[in-house]
Amino acid sequence: MSILPEAKLDILLAHHASLESQLLSQMSSENYVKLTRELSELNPLIDAVKTYRAANAELAGIDALISDPATDAEMRGMAEAERETLVARSLELAQQIRVALLPKDAMDERNVVLEIRAGTGGDEAALFAGDLFRMYERFAALQGWKVEVISASEGTMGGYKEIIAEIQGRGAFAKLKFESGVHRVQRVPDTETQGRIHTSAATVAVLPEVEEVDVEIKNDDLRIDTMRAQGAGGQHVNKTESAIRITHIPTGIVVMMQDSRSQHKNRASAMNILRSRIYDAEQQRINATRAADRREKVGSGDRSERIRTYNFPQGRVTDHRINLTLYKLPQVIAGEALGELVDALTTEHQAAQLAAQGAAA
Repeated sequence: MSILPEAKLDILLAHHASLESQLLSQMSSENYVKLTRELSELNPLIDAVKTYRAANAELAGIDALISDPATDAEMRGMAEAERETLVARSLELAQQIRVALLPKDAMDERNVVLEIRAGTGGDEAALFAGDLFRMYERFAALQGWKVEVISASEGTMGGYKEIIAEIQGRGAFAKLKFESGVHRVQRVPDTETQGRIHTSAATVAVLPEVEEVDVEIKNDDLRIDTMRAQGAGGQHVNKTESAIRITHIPTGIVVMMQDSRSQHKNRASAMNILRSRIYDAEQQRINATRAADRREKVGSGDRSERIRTYNFPQGRVTDHRINLTLYKLPQVIAGEALGELVDALTTEHQAAQLAAQGAAA
């Protein structure tokens, strides 16, 4: 008996065949790109479905061979051994298909607005915020993504009091959305003469890049102030009022942007960030309601409490949401092993979704 929704798989196979036939017809370049993108997304799932069904058909043949009284003992023994392998392969493919059929987050394919702010710990927290930014920057480079700093406020000893960057790349939000939260570091600062371990923190916010159609912002809801950009020590960077502060009155969200000498560019950057923050605030509200009686925090995007600790003396990184500890802190901070944490969080989230589906069925 199948453990997958066969009717749904039939519909998917028919849709895939229809897309392939459409490719052979005349169409605009825009439709062609759209069609090929949808096909490329569907192909791995369709391949898995076809392989799954082929394995089950072969399994049915082996079962018939085993149950046939005319089958000799040696042949039956070989068939039973092969059956074990096929059953394991069928179950593996079924799980792969179930995960692929899970509802996708509408924002998964979007670019990301990454915000990192130093928390408790003074100069050491700013240095740690800098370490986190470089970790994500290197991880992004390994994915083939582009990172562009939108605004940055440097710490007095290095690092950042706050840094906001855009990460451009397909699926960036899907990979990074579980990074939102309070990150804690335990280490001996360079300025510590007694060799004591200090604990500092930084807050990471991963927001999907939101388009105008995703969030409606009325002009009447905005208060826009312009001013001269301020440099280090408070001196004026330029003599024109290029800095801009936008306040969204209904939510109280404020975005200040002054990194460009162009007021137009600062306004555009501020509006992009404002849209992402408004969207994120609404998602936080929805998730808080849904998660009121849920045990798991993964997927909630809750940034109110510590999610991960980087312990330098012991060389370990612990993600508290899934109780995972990796003794490879240098590789994680270098962005190389961050993928292991990202994959583990994604797998845990998918398992929770599958469990919820099973409970609802």
